[in-house]
Amino acid sequence: MAWNFPFLKPAPHIAKLPEAQIKRLYPKMRWQIMESTFIGYAIFYLVRNNLPIVTKEMGASLHYSKGQIGDLLAITAITYGIGKLFMGAWSDRSNPRYFMPMGLLLTAFCNFAFATMHSYPIHLALWGMNGLFQSMGWAPCGRSLGHWYSIRERGTTFAFWNVAQNVGGGLTGLIVAYSTVLLGWRSAFYVPGILAALCAIYLIVRLRDTPQSVGLPPIEEYRNDYPAVEKADSEKELGTRDLLVNYILKNPYIWLFAAANFFVYIARYGMLDWGPYYLQEVKHANLVEGGGSTAALEFSAIFGTILMGWLSDKLGGRRGMISVFCMIPVFLAYLGIIFSPDNKLWIDLVLFGVIGFFVYPAILLLVVSALDYTSKKAVGTAAGFIGLFGYLGRVTESKGIGILVVRYNWNAALYAIMASAFMGIVLLSWMWKLSPRRAEQIKPPGLTKRSEGNKSGV
Repeated sequence: MAWNFPFLKPAPHIAKLPEAQIKRLYPKMRWQIMESTFIGYAIFYLVRNNLPIVTKEMGASLHYSKGQIGDLLAITAITYGIGKLFMGAWSDRSNPRYFMPMGLLLTAFCNFAFATMHSYPIHLALWGMNGLFQSMGWAPCGRSLGHWYSIRERGTTFAFWNVAQNVGGGLTGLIVAYSTVLLGWRSAFYVPGILAALCAIYLIVRLRDTPQSVGLPPIEEYRNDYPAVEKADSEKELGTRDLLVNYILKNPYIWLFAAANFFVYIARYGMLDWGPYYLQEVKHANLVEGGGSTAALEFSAIFGTILMGWLSDKLGGRRGMISVFCMIPVFLAYLGIIFSPDNKLWIDLVLFGVIGFFVYPAILLLVVSALDYTSKKAVGTAAGFIGLFGYLGRVTESKGIGILVVRYNWNAALYAIMASAFMGIVLLSWMWKLSPRRAEQIKPPGLTKRSEGNKSGV
């Protein structure tokens, strides 16, 4: 994979800088990595979440049915889920400084092409390609943060960074809605595509690979988090077999996190994919109000994600316990949407906000739990495997809701989402006692013999 493209290979380590320079440069570089991955990942959402905002307008213009729109949403979920696994493994062996911008440029191209076409089969193919290239976003960010921030900072760090998707997703609802009103539905793809291309240039300028690639010590040494022998082992690059087999497929905890993610993703994307359409058709909202529902869901998640991530660190990494408490209000919010009055749109927007406030922390903590139970050298692969199951859930959601609405009604679809939220609660309850400290005491099958692997992740 990465060895076919020399410019994507991990940046080589260089000579260590003097101690005075390390003390001055390390905090600056950590902020630079956080800033660039945050902005870059937020922009990925502009060229991903733009389609659901204009499905009603685009469908009316091109005479697409709800079933065809559901297929468009499903195809990108399929390709994104598959891509997260393979692009995750690729990114673990690549330099994020070039890997991430390449993904942004490719997804920008898909958006430009999508806006110019009129053919449904071509639209289906382009949005499927877009899903594949979108999977080049999370993994390089995870690799970067895993190398620049230690395990004891992980809940808070990833929580703060994770709100990038809410900032990007929320801005998408506003930018796309107003662009469509002013310039037509095709501008919903042109405008985000231009912003993505510009951001790719910014990432090449700002993003860097590991601390050692700029003359700094590994994060474990800088933070003094692990014994010396583990600090050395933690920097060994893993082979593809180690990444996929020993660290993922033979790890029962990763399978548990992935199964829970399947159902939690249905609860997450139920209203992200269909919320604007639902509000316009059932609650008589206009285009801007429909786009505002996406902003309400995404922006409310900012506060919930940071709060729950910080709380999980304060409680010793009890991420499963926090996730269970998060999914209960999500279940109740969907019930509230079913019974909210048609002429009280503000109630629906508040309930959308409740969903966003609680469902995003649950998803974040699932991924962070996986990182607790694997190695920082397998961050992208672990997140990709869990993400694959999540986006299988999104495929089920996007296609299933379209079918349920056509055959029955919107309430049937909402009850199905509630059932998924309940299943998520059941599976998350199995994670109640899991924490990084417990991970250090338990070596799952497949991690007991690490060949040349890292010992610091469990």
